[in-house]
Amino acid sequence: MNKLFTETGLRWLWLTIILLAIDQITKQWVAASFDYREILPVLPFFNLTYVHNPGAAFSFLADQGGWQRWFFTAIAAIASVVFIVWMAKTPKQQKLLSIAFACILSGAIGNLIDRVLFGYVIDFLDFHWAGYHFAAFNIADSMIFIGAALMILDSFKQEPINKDVEK
Repeated sequence: MNKLFTETGLRWLWLTIILLAIDQITKQWVAASFDYREILPVLPFFNLTYVHNPGAAFSFLADQGGWQRWFFTAIAAIASVVFIVWMAKTPKQQKLLSIAFACILSGAIGNLIDRVLFGYVIDFLDFHWAGYHFAAFNIADSMIFIGAALMILDSFKQEPINKDVEK
């Protein structure tokens, strides 16, 4: 069992836990410090705001009456299990891929916690330009995006060709 956590991508679970803690702490800080839909301008293109998202990315299916809560909860739970299994099957030498999985797992669990506890995800990062606002998001969403980008980057890495393959 110890080899599972030292010789595989599971050795990066500590990163998942730290990122998950940052996500949950920031969400609870926003919920405790802001009124719902309150906006705090920070930069000419960035606000902190407090909104609820009962849907998925870009509020997809947000107005569907409640069934989407359990649908997205199930997807996040299944995705979390899948990423844990992938981490367990990833050799420790594949650091970038393991870090990508750790990031995505933290985001999936962070938003899963919100959906189970509240029925929505707490979003608070609001980027805008020339009157157009990008959909508000949170640290968990950012970690999912960063993890996906790292996975794509990892897919471009050259793997050494094993010339000692038996015929």
